[in-house]
Amino acid sequence: MTILTDRPSKDTGDTRDAASARSLVDTVFRAREISIAGALVLLILGTWISNPRFLDDQGVKDLLLNASILVLLAVGQSVVVVTRNIDLSVGSVVGLSAFACGKFVAGTDHGVLTVLLLGIALGVACGLVSGALVSFGRVPALVVTLGMLYIIQGLDYWWAQGDQISANDVPDPVLGLGSGSVLGIPYLPLIAVAVLAATAYYLRGYRSGRELYAIGSNPEAARLAGVPIRRRILGAYAFSGAVAGFAGALWLARFGTVVADNAHGWELTVVSAVVVGGVAITGGTGTVWGAALGALLLTTIGSALIVLKVDAFWQGAITGALLLAAISVDRIVSLRMTAALRKRSARHGNGA
Repeated sequence: MTILTDRPSKDTGDTRDAASARSLVDTVFRAREISIAGALVLLILGTWISNPRFLDDQGVKDLLLNASILVLLAVGQSVVVVTRNIDLSVGSVVGLSAFACGKFVAGTDHGVLTVLLLGIALGVACGLVSGALVSFGRVPALVVTLGMLYIIQGLDYWWAQGDQISANDVPDPVLGLGSGSVLGIPYLPLIAVAVLAATAYYLRGYRSGRELYAIGSNPEAARLAGVPIRRRILGAYAFSGAVAGFAGALWLARFGTVVADNAHGWELTVVSAVVVGGVAITGGTGTVWGAALGALLLTTIGSALIVLKVDAFWQGAITGALLLAAISVDRIVSLRMTAALRKRSARHGNGA
């Protein structure tokens, strides 16, 4: 006669331990995002106390409009960074897309949808080139995207030949996308929030989205688990490029007048926003919501310094300081979490 006893299996214990580990990581980074939101609120309140016009109707609209494009780029960059890669070409893609879209619509009656699709198509093409070299060519992402930055900038300057697109040549419907609003809220922030929410839902709600985090956390384990790493990384770069191209089309709608070097130097600002927002540069952790908060914080700092009549030099200095602080915090948190998880694993092993 065989007696069956209810005894928790090792697999059950491992599953519970893994779930507990994920819960700990999520809690830590959620706290990071809350702290960023708190710093943002304090910054806005402090600037408003010094200059009440900072939060008047026009001031709020300008703040939202200025942050919209950076938020979009931070969202696209986050999808790449969580895979333990980086895309330094996003600023140059914005410039190329804005100028190409401007050339395409100048003196014509092309609609908004056509302009947006053109920008997205250009961005996807650039992203696929970078993604293919990184994922299939196994070339380091830093080298590939830095090279793409200079290639795209060179092509853009060669094409422009010092020319610029004037707002007078851009169709009114396109300009209306950048200046219009619904219920007093400009279109651009609404578009940015829609892209942000859709991306966040995809990363959390779909297996392929969660696999991006698995790749960033442990590429070898992801490979052994059957994750198509190369395809996922290629898709991440294509998405980042698509968002950057889309942002370039919105740049044209927002400003009307564009030149070849639009968004020049934005690459590091975007990376800073992502890292400050809690997306670990080593991959595997963070959310696009945090990246968006980081982008909004950096934009607000820039606007606050202008309102307070502080030298613009300090914006770069503060951005650099925040980036160093964020990377340091990520490293400290990572080491402490690793130690905590090892202790928890050891206790689980002793109790097994």
